[in-house]
Amino acid sequence: MLAGLALVAPWQQIAAQAPAAPPAAAAPPAILFQGVKIFDGISGQVSAPRDVLVRGNKIERIAAQVAPESGAQVINGSGKVLMPGLVDAHWHTMLAAVPVATAMMADRTYLAIAAGAEATRTLMRGFTTVRDVGGSSFGLKDSIDGGLVPGPRIFPSGAMISVTSGHGDFRTFHDLPRQIGAPASRFDEAGDSAIADSPDEVRLRAREQLMRGASQIKLTAGGGVSSPNSPLDAVTFTEAEVHAAVEAATNWGTYVTVHAYTPAAIQQAISAGVKCIEHAMLMDDATAKLIGQKGIWLSAQPLPDELANAFPRGSVEWNKAQEVLAGVGRTYELAKKYKLKTAFGTDVLFSAPLAAQQGALLASLTRWYTPSQVLVMATSTNAELLKLSGKRAPYAGELGVVREGALADLLLVNGDPVADISLIAKAEQSLAVIMKDGVIYKNQLAPRAGS
Repeated sequence: MLAGLALVAPWQQIAAQAPAAPPAAAAPPAILFQGVKIFDGISGQVSAPRDVLVRGNKIERIAAQVAPESGAQVINGSGKVLMPGLVDAHWHTMLAAVPVATAMMADRTYLAIAAGAEATRTLMRGFTTVRDVGGSSFGLKDSIDGGLVPGPRIFPSGAMISVTSGHGDFRTFHDLPRQIGAPASRFDEAGDSAIADSPDEVRLRAREQLMRGASQIKLTAGGGVSSPNSPLDAVTFTEAEVHAAVEAATNWGTYVTVHAYTPAAIQQAISAGVKCIEHAMLMDDATAKLIGQKGIWLSAQPLPDELANAFPRGSVEWNKAQEVLAGVGRTYELAKKYKLKTAFGTDVLFSAPLAAQQGALLASLTRWYTPSQVLVMATSTNAELLKLSGKRAPYAGELGVVREGALADLLLVNGDPVADISLIAKAEQSLAVIMKDGVIYKNQLAPRAGS
């Protein structure tokens, strides 16, 4: 038994030998937002002025007036709106802001540092939680949770699981053939993707992600834009392969989500027991109706035309992007027609300028929804999707709402985002306070001590 303990504890020994960190400044016993109007993330309305008391990492009390206690930090929010932190349900923490050539070739240390810097920018845009659906973000998540790097909460999927020639297989012909069971590419070795070509291999790859701490499993069930040898119309996995992942995830108390554009890929995934579809830009009316009848989640993204600029104009990838982009509007129209459970995400890849437009992409949903509907989608609705992870959810507590007992992930907005949703796109100017887990990461307002 002692030998076993020696094998599992080297990092604990290293931590014990490290020099002690300087003592942190004492946190206030409570933080009181005074006179704020509240967008609670559920009703779609903005309330009359209220006081909101935060203690630790939770919202303790909401009332017309709360007396400040001794030592409490008081924030005067008069004329401002307090709302839940935003949630991006389709984000790639490790790949969002680096060019595709850099992602393929740069040193892994550089990529990790770049991802950490982008995670801080993500939080400063008001996105306090992201659902990562492809990439080895476990280490960065631990760094954020441990206070080493400011960033959002991460619900990690780990490697996106694909098949030979599927979306996520970035090998060239010179890399073939693959030895069954061995990593297929540098992306595989880094843990960003995992190639699996049988039910047994899919089960193994899914279990590997669960072992690493995945809160859900991500498969690429159909062709994709960025993978050069993956036609959009291809159905990549067999139903038995998808079911193997579903079985592994279900046994672990969580679920599978799949990248899928076409009716065939979506319908096969649903038959195999998948609970969430990512994208669906090429689905037809019958498939949308099926999604609604089965109660499947649709994780859709208002993809901008600029997304195609990550690829050379006229390339295979660029042309596939044009086909997908043309289907964005119809996806949202079908989602509304059949009242689908629709989550918001951005799916930004390989572009720092587009990553910076995260809030603007959310605001662009007003082409199909009212501002209040958009904000509800990016808060409480997305939080409902996160609950599918069950006990595999990495954070205990309620996200996406402003109410007593919920986690204190809060934004104080200079103005009313329901009346002017463009405020969300201008985070630097519009967000006076950004709080995650009860900790203030940005405060443009001068605090004063409570009496």
